[in-house]
Amino acid sequence: MDQEKIKLAGNPWAAGLALLCSQLSLNAGAAIAKQLFPKIGVEGVTAYRVGISALVMLLMFRPWRTPLTRKQALNVAIYGVVIGVMNLLIYRAFSRIPMGIAVAIEVAGPLTVAVLSAHRPRDFVAVCLAVVGLYFLLPIHGAVDQLDPLGVAYAAGAAVCWALYIVFGKRVSTMSGGQSVAWGMLAASLFIVPIGIGHAGALLLTPSYLLIGAAIAVMSSALPYTLEMLSMRTLSSRTFSMFSSAAPALSALVGMAVLGEHLTPTQWLAIAAIVAASALTSLR
Repeated sequence: MDQEKIKLAGNPWAAGLALLCSQLSLNAGAAIAKQLFPKIGVEGVTAYRVGISALVMLLMFRPWRTPLTRKQALNVAIYGVVIGVMNLLIYRAFSRIPMGIAVAIEVAGPLTVAVLSAHRPRDFVAVCLAVVGLYFLLPIHGAVDQLDPLGVAYAAGAAVCWALYIVFGKRVSTMSGGQSVAWGMLAASLFIVPIGIGHAGALLLTPSYLLIGAAIAVMSSALPYTLEMLSMRTLSSRTFSMFSSAAPALSALVGMAVLGEHLTPTQWLAIAAIVAASALTSLR
């Protein structure tokens, strides 16, 4: 495992592939989670995702073996709060608007990070492509009144959290192994799990729901956050952000395959623009 981490940390192609696998796993888990919302609510599913992920991370990495400095503890606490709020907000958005649209709005977070850290003309072209893609991906051409305003607001809030996740994730990514992810998920679970328990109660103990919740936790948090943390060691914040801009495309594909959410030709063109932006910014 340590040798694989060393290889990943020094290889930008491996880091990019890890980030792609992270996004695929995350979106597949989100599609499964959306089908569980009617059973235990958004809060219950979020509690599963964050709480079980925290347990998995703690057992895998045992972060208590390396004490945190005061500065590290503060960064990890903020990182964990951001993770918890981001998960809750994007799941709330999924419950009200289509998954691909919610992720398209959410990706404004990493795009903002990319804009603030851009220095080359190529970066600005990539950002423009991504913005154009997002514009046409959103159903604002005659169908905007069909979008739930609260769902859009939740997705926008998740976008802010995603930007903060990149900033504070970069700060804690220098910590050994998966320590930062484990501490972050623990911090997130401390306030998300009580919310889920308060909403769903004893339903969270249903064996079939627990099994699905465990799968969601691994696919949507434990695996992708670990891969992302390893990727952050090699990729700059700007490159990481633009790679993440491909999330709407992956989300739309997973939504189509799992949930039957089909896209219009205009939306496919928008996805192509976003993928082109991600490819352009990764060229060296």
